[in-house]
Amino acid sequence: MGRLRRLLTRRRPGLLSLRTTLAVSFAAVTAVVTVLVGILSYGSAARLVRVDQQTVFDEVVQDLRDEVGQHRMTPADFSSSAPGHDVVRPARTDVQVLGPDGAVVDSGSPGLPVTAADRTIAAAAPAGRITQHEDVDVGNDVYRIVTVALGGGRGAVQVAQEFSDTEDLLRALQQRTLALMAAVVTAAGLFGWWLARRVTRRLVVLTSAAEDVARTRRLGVQVPVTGYDEVGRLGRAFDRMLGRLAQSEEDQRRLVQDAGHELRTPLTSLRTNISLLRRIDELPPATREDLVADLTQEARELTDLVNELVDLAAGQSDAEPAQRVDLADIAEDVLGLARRRTGREVVLRASGDTTAHGRPGLLQRAVSNLVENATKFDRDGTSPIEIHVAGPARPGTVRVEVLDRGPGIADADLMRIFDRFYRAADARALPGSGLGLSIVREVALAHGGAPFAFRREGGGSVIGFTVGGGPVAE
Repeated sequence: MGRLRRLLTRRRPGLLSLRTTLAVSFAAVTAVVTVLVGILSYGSAARLVRVDQQTVFDEVVQDLRDEVGQHRMTPADFSSSAPGHDVVRPARTDVQVLGPDGAVVDSGSPGLPVTAADRTIAAAAPAGRITQHEDVDVGNDVYRIVTVALGGGRGAVQVAQEFSDTEDLLRALQQRTLALMAAVVTAAGLFGWWLARRVTRRLVVLTSAAEDVARTRRLGVQVPVTGYDEVGRLGRAFDRMLGRLAQSEEDQRRLVQDAGHELRTPLTSLRTNISLLRRIDELPPATREDLVADLTQEARELTDLVNELVDLAAGQSDAEPAQRVDLADIAEDVLGLARRRTGREVVLRASGDTTAHGRPGLLQRAVSNLVENATKFDRDGTSPIEIHVAGPARPGTVRVEVLDRGPGIADADLMRIFDRFYRAADARALPGSGLGLSIVREVALAHGGAPFAFRREGGGSVIGFTVGGGPVAE
């Protein structure tokens, strides 16, 4: 618990909380995505606008070249006052007409500059010959200018397209995109903070509960976590963990109390008999023999009690790995050992699939305790003690039971014989501590099964346990 408390309450300067980390991460991811989308969107839009403008201008120039190439035309035909030639002056273009010597015959609006290359085109003989000028400053605007020869040295027509208004439009679009990106990033940061607060709210509750457990060492803390997502599952797992720890702590406390109570009786008797040893020379020989026999029996019972306490504690925290075991084989081993120890006849009957997933050491201890219990209560019996192993009663389960012809179990004792240190009235004169069957219960529960006991028809008792199909308890 001290280590848990140190881990939970440790503070590291400079580290952000999970809520802040989530909010910042969400805002950063959103910012990166927004910036990339904004840049790509603006680039695509700008490229489309520029390509569209270029395409329109190229079509105007091509139409003009086709017209002068098919017809013999003069500068007067392109005058702004000439009827039927408005099509040469499309929207957002400027047209200026040059004479044979390159002089301006009909000025554009605004007027376009005339260079030596333009004068050469005006005097050129082939119709449709062109010269092009990029990024020409006219006043405060920027134009693209193409000069098209009329042919035969009759002059030329200058067609210009303004780029300034397109670039102004794209700059406005860029500013609006940046403003929108900033708004989206700000909104993402606020939403990320709200979302992080909502997500971590239940984690904060879990953290508070863990810190409370570490501070007070009280395991009976109710964890108020709801939901079926990962946080909800974590909360329920934490709640179950606390419950199992509390139960384990209670079991340990009860074990110590019960063990202390049971150990007092043989220790008190030992102290009494040891005090008599001081006057052993004064005692008659028969009394001496009884005293030594009592000391031997009490020492044996004390040793058995300690061994069973160790077995019970080991059963609660056994680290033996689980594996696929055959309970019929385990019962066969126990059978041979019981025959050698007691000289009693023990028979085994197995049917069905008797394999299960479990810890072989624990299962052997449980079966051995059942057989020892049967031989103890059927000490003078002539009928064989029977071990039945059957499976599966339902998928993945195996049933183990030991049958004897002893005095049987009273109805009032059937529900209590698996309690620790419980001994029926007619069994208190027999050796034992009352822990053997409680170990059987612990093993059965650890393997997803349950113990059982009932009176045997014709006399005697049937005591056993099942091994369930679920996972073996850790």
